[in-house]
Amino acid sequence: MIDKAILKMPKIKNIMILLAGFSFLQAVFIIGQAFYLSKAVVGLWEGGHLRDQLLNILVFFLFYTGRHVVTYLREKMLDQFSYDRSRELREALLQKVFRLGPTVVQKNGTGNMITMALEGISQAENYLHLILMKIMNMMIIPWIILVFVFTLDVRSGVVLLVVFPMIIIFMIILGYAAQSKADKQYKAFQILSNHFIDSLRGLDTLKLFGLSKKYAGSIYNTSERFREATMSTLKIAILSTFALDFFTTLSVAVVAVFLGLSLLEGGILLFPALTTLILAPEFFLPVRDFASDYHATLDGKNSFQAIQAVLDLPEMFETDRLVLEDWTALSELSAEQLTFQYEEATQPALKGLEFKAKGYQKVGIIGASGSGKSTLINVLSGFLEPNAEMTKIKVDRQAIPHFLQNAWQKQVLYIPQSPYIFQDTLANNVRFYTPEATDEQVLAAIQLVGLESLVADLTNGIDTVIGESGRMVSGGQAQRVALARAFLDQERRILLFDEPTAHLDIETEVELKERMLPLMEDHLVFFATHRLHWMAEMDYILVMDKGQLVEAGTLAELTEKNGYYVKLVKQMRGTE
Repeated sequence: MIDKAILKMPKIKNIMILLAGFSFLQAVFIIGQAFYLSKAVVGLWEGGHLRDQLLNILVFFLFYTGRHVVTYLREKMLDQFSYDRSRELREALLQKVFRLGPTVVQKNGTGNMITMALEGISQAENYLHLILMKIMNMMIIPWIILVFVFTLDVRSGVVLLVVFPMIIIFMIILGYAAQSKADKQYKAFQILSNHFIDSLRGLDTLKLFGLSKKYAGSIYNTSERFREATMSTLKIAILSTFALDFFTTLSVAVVAVFLGLSLLEGGILLFPALTTLILAPEFFLPVRDFASDYHATLDGKNSFQAIQAVLDLPEMFETDRLVLEDWTALSELSAEQLTFQYEEATQPALKGLEFKAKGYQKVGIIGASGSGKSTLINVLSGFLEPNAEMTKIKVDRQAIPHFLQNAWQKQVLYIPQSPYIFQDTLANNVRFYTPEATDEQVLAAIQLVGLESLVADLTNGIDTVIGESGRMVSGGQAQRVALARAFLDQERRILLFDEPTAHLDIETEVELKERMLPLMEDHLVFFATHRLHWMAEMDYILVMDKGQLVEAGTLAELTEKNGYYVKLVKQMRGTE
């Protein structure tokens, strides 16, 4: 039940030692309270006065108090430990996602990643709190009690010793069944999360095409599958709890019957019999506690393992190979045999690309859908690592294995086709690359991209919260925010556009184009698009098809050549 990754966490050895000490003390206090409670009861049973048993009663309460003080201290320590580790997990997860880029979100699903970072971390925190405490209690407390019971009555000790492994075996069998059900439940939960988030994000489009009711039924069916998986898991959990309670209660009853017969036959005195009877339920209590929270630990373990799977994803190394102060008019970039293949793909997404760029040049990347335009932009941004054996990349004559270079990314501004708007103020959204920018600078950037009308409509101007749970913005407004981010940053000189106008109507695109062209001056620009009118603004064009660079040159050269580019233009215009 304990994931191996837990044993590698900071301070885990100290926590395990302290938990072992607490469990030992708790076992001692359990035995002590049973011992002195029995002593007081037997004293009164034999006709003694209550005042004669005050010392035994007082010592009983001291042991009883000590037991609960230990429980309180242990809970407090585990609360702090699990909170600290879960906070570190969340930070590590977010940093990992940030380093890996959008590909990891696309692979795992937006809804799943959001659920993992929010509810998944909470479940992992609960898992850390429960599993450490209950495993340690189950490993230590029953055996100390068992040793003491053997000193009181050997037959009762043998009964407890025989029954305990049977319960553990039964728990293991039911545990495997519960694990299988919990795995199915978690997968159903992941599907539901992704499906629900994707449907919400596309709700306007679904309404526009009259498909909202159909997708509502789809969400209902997905949630029903999750409900059925949850109920199936709960059936196993309730069954295991019932069976465990039944066997432990039966075992305590067997011990009580043997003790009663021994008392009648005079084979045992009242004091050891009563002490053994009080300790018998305590012997099984750690196992029952573990079983009662078994389902919660399964959910937490699944979440913890899902988080660890993301944290264990391979990353690119050698991120500081490049020395580049600033991208200037004399800077050069070259790529030879640039190749990249997705893990599950049978064919490379990019194959043997060769191109060069120098200084402040506008490079257009055009091709049909699926030609590899976005993949190339993701490689240039450092989100994807090209094939190291084949690819040769040089920046200012420095060979680098990939574009995830600190010096390169400090120069890069990345504008995707669907910019992310954070749940924050409009001003802070614009300050994404330049958090130190003043309100005056933010307003100047907003005016440059034509967002004055949005600011005028906002209650608190640029201090109004936008994004999720705030004022929603349209696709065109989101693109303007992304452009404002770029205008606000005067230091970065490399612009990467991944179909920034793909989801905009032609009127909005034409208006944005007028705002974007001045931004491209004095920058190295890679502009991936399938909109033909942008090619007239490019200094150089890369024409792609099925991951290969089939043509390259200026617009005039490609037109004169009358090759694939001209054919692609005719196809896009519907003249061929």
